Amino acid sequence: MYGRATQNAIAAMSRLAEVYDGGTTLLSAAEIAESRGLQKPFVAKLLSTLSTAGLVNGTRGPGGGFTLARDPRKITLQDVFVLFEREDESLACPFGGGVCGVGDPCPLHDKLVNVKKTMDELLLMTKFEVFRVAYQDDERRPTKSRRTKTKKKKRSRDSYRATRGRS
Repeated sequence: MYGRATQNAIAAMSRLAEVYDGGTTLLSAAEIAESRGLQKPFVAKLLSTLSTAGLVNGTRGPGGGFTLARDPRKITLQDVFVLFEREDESLACPFGGGVCGVGDPCPLHDKLVNVKKTMDELLLMTKFEVFRVAYQDDERRPTKSRRTKTKKKKRSRDSYRATRGRS
């Protein structure tokens, strides 16, 4: 439903929310990247954008790192989403060519409107506090990182493309 940068920025923010203690605990870009199975340079770039937007605070040097700039109860997924996604108010009609809005809507119109409404509600109503609660209060921990340094094997990804017929 949204791009890679948004997904990874939410992943980085969720990690900072997990350890949030008022700003005492700082995590480096490398620690965040390792915990979420992401590439450090990409995480560093995302953290820079998040810092510029006032969502995270960064401290340079030994003992430095990143923390949330505000309490996770005051930061929504929408706050991150708007930094990395361009909101397109027109729903893309599967028929193309602007069929929706000209006469009867396409057969999927109402379903697409409902999906967008649900996504908007999720982004607006979900605060990063859910990650802090899960990690600190409920003691839920990820079982393993998506990537490890010792494992060089390419990880398979779910695909939603139609498979080609095989003989």
